[in-house]
Amino acid sequence: MNGSPAPSGGRSPRAFEALGGETVYDGRLIEVRIERFRHADGEEVSREIVRHPGAVGILAYDEQAVWLVRQPREAVGEPDLLEIPAGRLDKRGEEPLAAAQRELAEEIGRGAERWEPILTYYTGAGFTDERVRLFAASALHEASADSGEQERIEIVRWPLSDLDGALHECRDAKTLIALFWLARRLNA
Repeated sequence: MNGSPAPSGGRSPRAFEALGGETVYDGRLIEVRIERFRHADGEEVSREIVRHPGAVGILAYDEQAVWLVRQPREAVGEPDLLEIPAGRLDKRGEEPLAAAQRELAEEIGRGAERWEPILTYYTGAGFTDERVRLFAASALHEASADSGEQERIEIVRWPLSDLDGALHECRDAKTLIALFWLARRLNA
């Protein structure tokens, strides 16, 4: 696990070498580790790192609406956070697109004929390795799947004509990224 090379092809002054570490917490969703690194200048540092398997987010839309969900997010004290459908990459060997297809069916009862990757990003590169892979899903149809989890989801079919309203109400990063992507696409 090295830092990226300098554009000239030489070793970047920001390059580092992983020296190992220890797990201090191993839970159902995350692992917390204390990791040690040696930088190119020889300095050694310790970092608390939250290891996460990653997640997918799905921007599902049709000609009239974008499909969102409202759900309680206890970690941030929000009883009705507006989000795109999403879920963890927690099934061993499941590819991100397959996870996105499963999550769309589980959360809003829809499938899609067309899937397009939007982008992949780190949620908080200063403390976690969690990556979210965003997909656009269109040509929607009914589908069903049971997550087996007790989720308190309200499905929200938000009119595309009021996309600015959804952007104004949203406080979730993956949803903001996806909605801005859609707004740009619709205005192109």
